[in-house]
Amino acid sequence: MAWITKNSATMRVERRAEPYLTDDMRKKLTGEIFPRYETTMAALLPALHMVQHEYGWVPKQAMLEIADALSITPADVLDTASFYEEYWLKPKGEHVIAVCRSIACEFCGHEKITQAVKDKLGIDVGETTDDGKFTLVELECLGSCGTAPVALVDEDLQENLTPQQLLQRIDEL
Repeated sequence: MAWITKNSATMRVERRAEPYLTDDMRKKLTGEIFPRYETTMAALLPALHMVQHEYGWVPKQAMLEIADALSITPADVLDTASFYEEYWLKPKGEHVIAVCRSIACEFCGHEKITQAVKDKLGIDVGETTDDGKFTLVELECLGSCGTAPVALVDEDLQENLTPQQLLQRIDEL
């Protein structure tokens, strides 16, 4: 199989006039976060959390600003942000539906739950509805195997779930 390459060396990052990493965020990085670590690289996760908490996701421009603030490469920031499932690299919906796909949930039918949501919302896993209201994702484990299948609707754990229960919850939202 041939490798599919892309010319990332000439990639352009869309920029807005104002920075994502605000002066207050930079002050917090230098005043509170940097002193807790031996290297600036170690402050990367808190910096990513800070941006995501403020904007709901981590835009590419913000990654460049974080790299600059920490004196690390943009590739280090992107590698880290794309490695962890908790960081959003594109805007997410107002409500996030996260279906657990662990082995316990697999045995208990998580596929039917995911499919019911896909059919209702007309999106696939990893997508957001056109109106920006819902994003559907699957997560590896939500740590509630004894009550499988489970899903998170925003921050609310739905246990012993049926497709009908989750669709009703979506209707309520």
